[in-house]
Amino acid sequence: MAEPARLGSGAAGASPLDALPRIAARGAPAPADFAAIVAAGMPVVIKGLIGDWVALAAGRHSPGRLNAYLAGMDRGMPVPLMEAPARAEARFAYRADMREFTFTKRNVPLREALARIEALTGQDGAPTAAIQMLPLADAMPGFVRQNPMPLLPADAGPKLWLGGAVKTQTHNDRDHNLACVIAGHRRFLLFPPDQVANLYVGPLDNPPPLSLVDPETPDHDRFPRFGEAMAAARIAFLEPGDALFIPRYWWHHVTSLDPYNAMVNYWWGPPAGEGEEPNNAFLAALLALKHLPPGERAYWQAMFAAHVFGEPEISAGHIPEALRGALGTMRPADRAALRQKIAAAFRK
Repeated sequence: MAEPARLGSGAAGASPLDALPRIAARGAPAPADFAAIVAAGMPVVIKGLIGDWVALAAGRHSPGRLNAYLAGMDRGMPVPLMEAPARAEARFAYRADMREFTFTKRNVPLREALARIEALTGQDGAPTAAIQMLPLADAMPGFVRQNPMPLLPADAGPKLWLGGAVKTQTHNDRDHNLACVIAGHRRFLLFPPDQVANLYVGPLDNPPPLSLVDPETPDHDRFPRFGEAMAAARIAFLEPGDALFIPRYWWHHVTSLDPYNAMVNYWWGPPAGEGEEPNNAFLAALLALKHLPPGERAYWQAMFAAHVFGEPEISAGHIPEALRGALGTMRPADRAALRQKIAAAFRK
C-alpha cells in the first residue's frame, strides 16, 4: 500500500479552529515529572514521547508497513471495526434522532479490518472505516512488549485506533487519557470540564454522551451558548511520535487529518472504592434531587456546596474531629459502614 497524500498536517489555516490558543508543549518527562503533570490537571502535549517505538518506525515508513507489522502479531482475536457511510462526512456522531450513531460496529478478523481500511483509504465518496479501542494487551501482547510506556501503571493497557480521516464528536473520559500518535496527524479541540452546559451534550444513557455541535460549522441559533465554550477552548496538533495528556473529564473533539491514521491511547486513574464511582453518585443525585420542589433543591445545592465541594475547615471546623463522621477523615472501616448504609437504603 503506497503512502497516500495527506489531507493535512496540523498547519494553521486549514480550519477556523486552528487559530485557537495552543495547549502547552514540552519534551518527554521523567516519571516523577509526569506525575506532577497529572497532578496539575491541565492538558499537555509531550513531543516525541514514543520516538523509540517499533510501531512508530513502521508508521513513519508507510501505512502498508504498519499494517504488516500489526498483522504479524495477530492472535486471531476479533477486532471492533467502525464504519460510517459517505453521507456522514467522516463524522462519528449521533444520527438526527440521537437514538443511534452515524457509524455501525462489527467484530471482524484483524486482517479483514486492515484490508477494508486500506481499500477505502483516499477513495472519494467512500465510507470511512476505523478500528477503535482495540485492547492490545489481549489482541497483540507482542505490541505491548515492543512498545513500552514506562510513565504509566502496568495495568493501563494500550488501545489501538487506526483508520481513515475520522472526526470524533466532542466527548470526555472518566479516566486520564494519554494519546500517542504513530501514523498521520491529529488535531484535538479541548474544552475544560466546566463547559458542559455550553456543549449541548446528548443523552447520558446512550454512551458515550456526545456534544451535538459541529465545532467547525456551529449552528449558533440552535446552540447559542456554544460561543462561551469556544472562548475557553484550546487546540493541540500531534505529529507521529507525539502524545497528549488529557486529564479526566476534559471534553475533546478529535480529527484525524490524514487519509490513514493510527494512534495508541491509555486510560488510567486511581480505582474507586466499592460503590464509590463518582458517576454512580451523580446518577443517584439525579434520581433523588432533580425533581424536588425548588426550595428543597436549593437546600441540597447548598449542602453539596458546603460539604462536598467546600473547604472542610469552613463547613465542619467547628466540630471536634472525633465527632465529624462523614464530614471528616473516614477510616476504611467507616467508609465500609457508610457504603453498607447507602446500599441498604437503595434496597428498600
